[in-house]
Amino acid sequence: MSTLILVLVVVVGVAYIYRHIVVKGKRCTSKAKLHGKTVIVTGSNTGIGKTAAIDLARRGARVILACRSRQRGEAALEEVKRESGSNQVLFMPLDLGSLASIRSFADTFLKSEKRLDLLINNAGVFMQGQTQDGFGMMFGVNHLGHFLLTNLLLDRLKECGPSRIVTVSSMAHNFGKIDFECLNTKRALGTGTSFMEVLQVYSDSKLCNVLFTHELAKRLQGSKVSCFSLHPGAINSELNRSTSSLIVICLKPITTFFFKNTVQGCQTTLHCALQEGIEPLSGRYFSNCTVRDVYAKAKDDAAAKKLWEISERFSGLA
Repeated sequence: MSTLILVLVVVVGVAYIYRHIVVKGKRCTSKAKLHGKTVIVTGSNTGIGKTAAIDLARRGARVILACRSRQRGEAALEEVKRESGSNQVLFMPLDLGSLASIRSFADTFLKSEKRLDLLINNAGVFMQGQTQDGFGMMFGVNHLGHFLLTNLLLDRLKECGPSRIVTVSSMAHNFGKIDFECLNTKRALGTGTSFMEVLQVYSDSKLCNVLFTHELAKRLQGSKVSCFSLHPGAINSELNRSTSSLIVICLKPITTFFFKNTVQGCQTTLHCALQEGIEPLSGRYFSNCTVRDVYAKAKDDAAAKKLWEISERFSGLA
Protein backbone atom coordinates (compact mmCIF):
# COMPACT_ATOMS: atom_id res chain seq x y z
CA MET A 1 0.00 0.00 0.00
CA SER A 2 2.81 2.40 0.94
CA THR A 3 4.50 1.68 -2.42
CA LEU A 4 1.31 2.55 -4.27
CA ILE A 5 0.99 5.81 -2.35
CA LEU A 6 4.61 6.67 -3.13
CA VAL A 7 4.07 5.99 -6.83
CA LEU A 8 0.95 8.18 -6.84
CA VAL A 9 2.82 10.99 -5.08
CA VAL A 10 5.64 10.80 -7.63
CA VAL A 11 3.19 10.76 -10.58
CA VAL A 12 1.24 13.73 -9.21
CA GLY A 13 4.48 15.59 -8.50
CA VAL A 14 5.86 15.02 -12.01
CA ALA A 15 2.53 16.03 -13.55
CA TYR A 16 2.46 19.21 -11.44
CA ILE A 17 6.02 20.13 -12.46
CA TYR A 18 5.26 19.39 -16.13
CA ARG A 19 2.14 21.54 -16.08
CA HIS A 20 3.70 24.50 -14.30
CA ILE A 21 7.01 24.52 -16.13
CA VAL A 22 6.53 22.90 -19.55
CA VAL A 23 2.86 23.66 -20.26
CA LYS A 24 2.90 27.23 -18.99
CA GLY A 25 6.18 27.94 -20.78
CA LYS A 26 8.07 31.22 -21.11
CA ARG A 27 6.45 34.62 -21.30
CA CYS A 28 7.15 37.53 -23.61
CA THR A 29 9.31 39.90 -21.59
CA SER A 30 9.23 42.90 -23.94
CA LYS A 31 7.96 46.13 -22.36
CA ALA A 32 7.53 47.75 -25.79
CA LYS A 33 4.85 50.41 -26.15
CA LEU A 34 3.05 50.72 -29.47
CA HIS A 35 1.49 54.18 -29.47
CA GLY A 36 1.22 55.40 -33.04
CA LYS A 37 1.63 51.87 -34.43
CA THR A 38 -1.00 49.92 -36.37
CA VAL A 39 -1.43 46.16 -36.14
CA ILE A 40 -3.55 43.62 -38.03
CA VAL A 41 -4.38 40.33 -36.33
CA THR A 42 -6.24 37.75 -38.44
CA GLY A 43 -8.62 35.38 -36.70
CA SER A 44 -8.69 37.65 -33.67
CA ASN A 45 -12.30 37.02 -32.68
CA THR A 46 -11.27 33.97 -30.63
CA GLY A 47 -8.40 32.07 -29.00
CA ILE A 48 -4.82 33.29 -28.97
CA GLY A 49 -5.54 35.84 -31.69
CA LYS A 50 -8.00 37.68 -29.49
CA THR A 51 -5.74 37.44 -26.44
CA ALA A 52 -2.78 38.80 -28.44
CA ALA A 53 -4.98 41.64 -29.73
CA ILE A 54 -5.88 42.61 -26.15
CA ASP A 55 -2.20 42.74 -25.17
CA LEU A 56 -1.24 44.81 -28.22
CA ALA A 57 -4.12 47.22 -27.62
CA ARG A 58 -3.02 47.64 -23.99
CA ARG A 59 0.39 48.67 -25.31
CA GLY A 60 -1.23 51.51 -27.24
CA ALA A 61 -1.43 50.02 -30.74
CA ARG A 62 -4.24 50.69 -33.16
CA VAL A 63 -5.47 47.10 -33.61
CA ILE A 64 -7.45 45.84 -36.59
CA LEU A 65 -9.43 42.67 -35.85
CA ALA A 66 -9.56 40.89 -39.21
CA CYS A 67 -12.21 38.16 -38.91
CA ARG A 68 -14.59 36.25 -41.16
CA SER A 69 -17.72 36.39 -39.00
CA ARG A 70 -19.15 39.88 -38.54
CA GLN A 71 -21.20 38.80 -35.53
CA ARG A 72 -18.27 37.20 -33.72
CA GLY A 73 -15.89 39.92 -34.85
CA GLU A 74 -18.05 42.72 -33.48
CA ALA A 75 -18.52 40.80 -30.21
CA ALA A 76 -14.73 40.40 -29.97
CA LEU A 77 -14.32 44.10 -30.74
CA GLU A 78 -16.31 45.03 -27.65
CA GLU A 79 -14.40 42.53 -25.52
CA VAL A 80 -10.97 43.69 -26.71
CA LYS A 81 -11.93 47.32 -26.08
CA ARG A 82 -13.23 46.48 -22.61
CA GLU A 83 -10.28 44.30 -21.58
CA SER A 84 -7.60 46.62 -22.99
CA GLY A 85 -9.20 49.92 -22.05
CA SER A 86 -8.48 51.16 -25.58
CA ASN A 87 -10.78 52.66 -28.17
CA GLN A 88 -8.15 52.27 -30.90
CA VAL A 89 -9.57 48.89 -31.94
CA LEU A 90 -11.51 48.24 -35.15
CA PHE A 91 -13.19 45.25 -36.76
CA MET A 92 -12.76 44.71 -40.50
CA PRO A 93 -14.30 41.70 -42.27
CA LEU A 94 -11.81 39.28 -43.81
CA ASP A 95 -12.57 35.80 -45.16
CA LEU A 96 -9.26 34.10 -45.85
CA GLY A 97 -11.14 31.44 -47.81
CA SER A 98 -12.08 34.01 -50.44
CA LEU A 99 -9.49 35.72 -52.63
CA ALA A 100 -12.04 38.43 -53.42
CA SER A 101 -12.59 39.09 -49.72
CA ILE A 102 -8.84 39.34 -49.13
CA ARG A 103 -8.44 41.83 -51.97
CA SER A 104 -11.40 43.84 -50.70
CA PHE A 105 -9.97 43.90 -47.17
CA ALA A 106 -6.54 45.02 -48.38
CA ASP A 107 -8.05 47.71 -50.60
CA THR A 108 -10.23 49.06 -47.78
CA PHE A 109 -7.36 48.96 -45.29
CA LEU A 110 -4.88 50.72 -47.57
CA LYS A 111 -7.38 53.47 -48.35
CA SER A 112 -8.43 54.05 -44.74
CA GLU A 113 -5.24 53.44 -42.72
CA LYS A 114 -1.96 55.28 -43.18
CA ARG A 115 0.26 52.84 -41.29
CA LEU A 116 0.92 49.13 -40.93
CA ASP A 117 3.67 48.18 -38.52
CA LEU A 118 2.78 44.62 -37.62
CA LEU A 119 0.88 41.89 -39.48
CA ILE A 120 0.03 38.80 -37.44
CA ASN A 121 -1.12 35.92 -39.64
CA ASN A 122 -2.88 34.04 -36.87
CA ALA A 123 -6.07 32.57 -38.32
CA GLY A 124 -6.24 28.87 -39.10
CA VAL A 125 -8.67 25.99 -39.57
CA PHE A 126 -8.55 22.25 -38.96
CA MET A 127 -11.07 20.84 -41.38
CA GLN A 128 -11.42 19.50 -44.88
CA GLY A 129 -13.59 21.11 -47.53
CA GLN A 130 -13.12 23.74 -50.21
CA THR A 131 -12.70 27.48 -50.17
CA GLN A 132 -14.90 29.75 -52.28
CA ASP A 133 -12.25 29.58 -55.00
CA GLY A 134 -12.05 25.79 -55.03
CA PHE A 135 -8.86 25.27 -53.05
CA GLY A 136 -8.50 22.75 -50.25
CA MET A 137 -9.74 24.51 -47.11
CA MET A 138 -6.57 24.17 -45.04
CA PHE A 139 -4.26 25.08 -47.91
CA GLY A 140 -6.52 27.98 -48.88
CA VAL A 141 -7.04 29.48 -45.43
CA ASN A 142 -3.92 28.50 -43.49
CA HIS A 143 -1.46 29.32 -46.26
CA LEU A 144 -2.76 30.82 -49.51
CA GLY A 145 -5.03 33.42 -47.89
CA HIS A 146 -2.22 34.71 -45.71
CA PHE A 147 0.19 34.59 -48.65
CA LEU A 148 -2.02 36.89 -50.69
CA LEU A 149 -2.84 39.17 -47.75
CA THR A 150 0.83 39.60 -46.89
CA ASN A 151 1.82 40.40 -50.47
CA LEU A 152 -0.98 42.93 -50.90
CA LEU A 153 0.11 44.75 -47.73
CA LEU A 154 3.86 44.42 -48.23
CA ASP A 155 4.49 47.86 -49.69
CA ARG A 156 2.78 49.54 -46.73
CA LEU A 157 4.83 47.44 -44.29
CA LYS A 158 8.00 48.51 -46.11
CA GLU A 159 6.99 52.17 -45.99
CA CYS A 160 6.48 51.95 -42.22
CA GLY A 161 9.60 49.93 -41.38
CA PRO A 162 10.97 48.68 -39.16
CA SER A 163 7.95 46.40 -39.27
CA ARG A 164 7.25 42.71 -38.79
CA ILE A 165 5.21 39.84 -40.21
CA VAL A 166 4.43 37.04 -37.76
CA THR A 167 2.86 33.81 -39.03
CA VAL A 168 1.45 31.29 -36.57
CA SER A 169 2.47 27.79 -37.63
CA SER A 170 2.69 24.69 -35.41
CA MET A 171 5.12 21.99 -34.36
CA ALA A 172 2.86 19.83 -36.55
CA HIS A 173 4.88 21.17 -39.47
CA ASN A 174 7.53 18.60 -38.47
CA PHE A 175 5.18 15.88 -39.76
CA GLY A 176 4.16 17.79 -42.88
CA LYS A 177 5.02 17.21 -46.51
CA ILE A 178 4.05 19.04 -49.68
CA ASP A 179 2.69 16.97 -52.52
CA PHE A 180 3.17 19.42 -55.38
CA GLU A 181 1.48 17.07 -57.84
CA CYS A 182 -1.63 17.00 -55.66
CA LEU A 183 -1.48 20.79 -55.35
CA ASN A 184 -1.26 21.27 -59.11
CA THR A 185 -3.98 18.75 -60.01
CA LYS A 186 -6.44 19.06 -57.09
CA ARG A 187 -5.47 22.46 -55.67
CA ALA A 188 -5.24 20.83 -52.25
CA LEU A 189 -2.57 19.33 -50.02
CA GLY A 190 -4.59 16.14 -49.64
CA THR A 191 -8.17 14.92 -49.95
CA GLY A 192 -8.60 12.29 -47.23
CA THR A 193 -11.35 12.72 -44.64
CA SER A 194 -10.38 10.41 -41.76
CA PHE A 195 -9.07 12.13 -38.61
CA MET A 196 -5.48 11.06 -39.33
CA GLU A 197 -5.72 12.18 -42.97
CA VAL A 198 -7.12 15.55 -41.91
CA LEU A 199 -4.34 15.86 -39.33
CA GLN A 200 -1.79 15.15 -42.06
CA VAL A 201 -3.17 17.91 -44.28
CA TYR A 202 -3.17 20.29 -41.32
CA SER A 203 0.50 19.43 -40.74
CA ASP A 204 1.19 20.02 -44.43
CA SER A 205 -0.42 23.46 -44.26
CA LYS A 206 1.70 24.34 -41.24
CA LEU A 207 4.83 23.33 -43.18
CA CYS A 208 3.66 25.76 -45.85
CA ASN A 209 3.68 28.51 -43.19
CA VAL A 210 7.30 27.83 -42.27
CA LEU A 211 8.46 27.59 -45.89
CA PHE A 212 6.56 30.77 -46.76
CA THR A 213 8.37 32.64 -43.98
CA HIS A 214 11.71 31.17 -45.07
CA GLU A 215 11.25 32.39 -48.65
CA LEU A 216 9.70 35.70 -47.60
CA ALA A 217 12.75 36.59 -45.52
CA LYS A 218 14.94 36.18 -48.59
CA ARG A 219 12.73 38.50 -50.60
CA LEU A 220 12.73 41.08 -47.80
CA GLN A 221 16.51 41.37 -47.59
CA GLY A 222 17.53 45.00 -47.77
CA SER A 223 14.16 46.20 -46.48
CA LYS A 224 13.21 47.10 -42.92
CA VAL A 225 10.64 44.29 -42.72
CA SER A 226 11.42 41.11 -40.79
CA CYS A 227 9.32 37.96 -40.60
CA PHE A 228 8.98 35.00 -38.26
CA SER A 229 6.99 31.77 -37.96
CA LEU A 230 6.19 30.06 -34.69
CA HIS A 231 4.67 27.22 -32.70
CA PRO A 232 2.33 28.68 -30.05
CA GLY A 233 2.08 25.45 -28.07
CA ALA A 234 -0.86 23.11 -27.82
CA ILE A 235 -3.81 25.40 -27.07
CA ASN A 236 -6.94 24.30 -25.23
CA SER A 237 -9.17 25.80 -27.93
CA GLU A 238 -7.07 25.15 -31.03
CA LEU A 239 -8.72 22.12 -32.63
CA ASN A 240 -12.12 22.08 -30.92
CA ARG A 241 -13.86 24.36 -33.39
CA SER A 242 -13.86 21.89 -36.27
CA THR A 243 -13.37 18.52 -34.56
CA SER A 244 -16.17 16.04 -33.86
CA SER A 245 -17.78 16.32 -30.43
CA LEU A 246 -16.85 12.70 -29.61
CA ILE A 247 -13.14 13.36 -30.13
CA VAL A 248 -13.38 16.60 -28.14
CA ILE A 249 -14.99 14.75 -25.21
CA CYS A 250 -12.37 11.98 -25.31
CA LEU A 251 -9.53 14.50 -25.36
CA LYS A 252 -11.00 16.80 -22.69
CA PRO A 253 -8.93 15.45 -19.74
CA ILE A 254 -5.73 15.80 -21.79
CA THR A 255 -6.48 19.24 -23.22
CA THR A 256 -7.57 20.60 -19.84
CA PHE A 257 -4.43 19.54 -18.00
CA PHE A 258 -1.68 19.46 -20.62
CA PHE A 259 -2.66 22.24 -23.07
CA LYS A 260 -1.99 25.96 -22.66
CA ASN A 261 -4.69 28.52 -22.08
CA THR A 262 -4.86 31.42 -24.51
CA VAL A 263 -2.74 33.79 -22.40
CA GLN A 264 0.05 31.22 -22.23
CA GLY A 265 -0.48 30.32 -25.87
CA CYS A 266 -0.04 33.83 -27.28
CA GLN A 267 3.33 34.50 -25.62
CA THR A 268 5.51 33.34 -28.52
CA THR A 269 3.37 35.38 -30.94
CA LEU A 270 3.98 38.44 -28.77
CA HIS A 271 7.69 37.62 -28.50
CA CYS A 272 8.06 37.49 -32.29
CA ALA A 273 6.02 40.67 -32.66
CA LEU A 274 7.72 42.74 -29.96
CA GLN A 275 11.05 41.40 -28.76
CA GLU A 276 13.82 43.87 -29.38
CA GLY A 277 16.88 42.84 -31.40
CA ILE A 278 15.59 39.72 -33.15
CA GLU A 279 15.56 41.24 -36.65
CA PRO A 280 18.74 39.33 -37.65
CA LEU A 281 16.72 36.13 -37.09
CA SER A 282 14.23 37.04 -39.83
CA GLY A 283 12.87 33.94 -41.53
CA ARG A 284 13.44 31.73 -38.49
CA TYR A 285 11.00 29.59 -36.51
CA PHE A 286 10.28 30.14 -32.80
CA SER A 287 8.78 28.02 -30.03
CA ASN A 288 8.40 28.88 -26.34
CA CYS A 289 9.77 32.39 -27.03
CA THR A 290 13.01 30.86 -28.34
CA VAL A 291 14.40 30.49 -31.85
CA ARG A 292 14.56 26.83 -32.90
CA ASP A 293 16.29 24.81 -35.55
CA VAL A 294 14.02 23.08 -38.06
CA TYR A 295 14.32 19.98 -40.19
CA ALA A 296 15.86 20.34 -43.64
CA LYS A 297 12.45 20.11 -45.30
CA ALA A 298 11.31 23.26 -43.47
CA LYS A 299 14.19 25.33 -44.89
CA ASP A 300 14.42 23.71 -48.31
CA ASP A 301 15.18 26.59 -50.69
CA ALA A 302 13.87 24.80 -53.77
CA ALA A 303 10.60 23.73 -52.12
CA ALA A 304 10.04 27.18 -50.63
CA LYS A 305 10.58 28.85 -54.02
CA LYS A 306 8.29 26.33 -55.76
CA LEU A 307 5.55 26.87 -53.15
CA TRP A 308 5.88 30.64 -53.60
CA GLU A 309 5.54 30.41 -57.37
CA ILE A 310 2.49 28.12 -57.16
CA SER A 311 0.94 30.45 -54.57
CA GLU A 312 1.52 33.45 -56.84
CA ARG A 313 -0.24 31.66 -59.67
CA PHE A 314 -3.14 30.42 -57.55
CA SER A 315 -3.72 33.81 -55.91
CA GLY A 316 -3.55 35.76 -59.17
CA LEU A 317 -0.34 37.63 -58.35
CA ALA A 318 1.69 36.02 -61.14
